[in-house]
Amino acid sequence: MAPRKNKVAKEEVQVTLGPQHLVGETVFGVAHIFASFNDTFVHVTDLSGRETIARVTGGMKVKADRDEASPYAAMLAAQGTLDVFVANF
Repeated sequence: MAPRKNKVAKEEVQVTLGPQHLVGETVFGVAHIFASFNDTFVHVTDLSGRETIARVTGGMKVKADRDEASPYAAMLAAQGTLDVFVANF
């Protein structure tokens, strides 16, 4: 058998997806809100509208199906979207 070759350790590069911004820089986004009789969708994108930053629905935040259409579920969806947005930026 041939002797084993030494493996070279590869450097891990941290890849960040999304728009590039500096620390402390103000980041703008567009909140698209769709409220139907059955659910509420809150979708935050960048200014061009091409990249999704956060997307939360009222149904993702409440456990009972009958509560999806409530104002409480819409409020929780808005808060959840804000939490995701702040965590990413």
